Amino acid sequence: MARVCPTLLYRDAQTAITQLTEAFGFAKGAVYEGEDGMVLHAELTYGDGVVMLGSKGRGGVFDAAMGDGPAGVYVTVEDPDAHVERARQAGVEILREPTDQDYGSRDYMARDAEGNVWTFGTYAPGR
Repeated sequence: MARVCPTLLYRDAQTAITQLTEAFGFAKGAVYEGEDGMVLHAELTYGDGVVMLGSKGRGGVFDAAMGDGPAGVYVTVEDPDAHVERARQAGVEILREPTDQDYGSRDYMARDAEGNVWTFGTYAPGR
């Protein structure tokens, strides 16, 4: 079975894990840390999906290739209006309030603490 898993690097991966779990409702799957506390690899789940993340500055090809640019991730949720309220209560920057789209989705857009853009909506790619 093939699976697509977004992978993000954060300057402060521990804070990112806290924000993604508390504000967006992800659950910790696995978190592996180095002796210095850097997140070597983490997997956060949401329904059947998973996002992998780690700490920036560890070196290596992936770290260099990611650079400083933000990434965008789309997550399917059943109730964007309830989801945005959870994010708002956690202090997340909301870029676009829940909006009905021409293609049938209702979604909103938010920015995490390090600038990555997250869209949460009812559109289910591939269905």
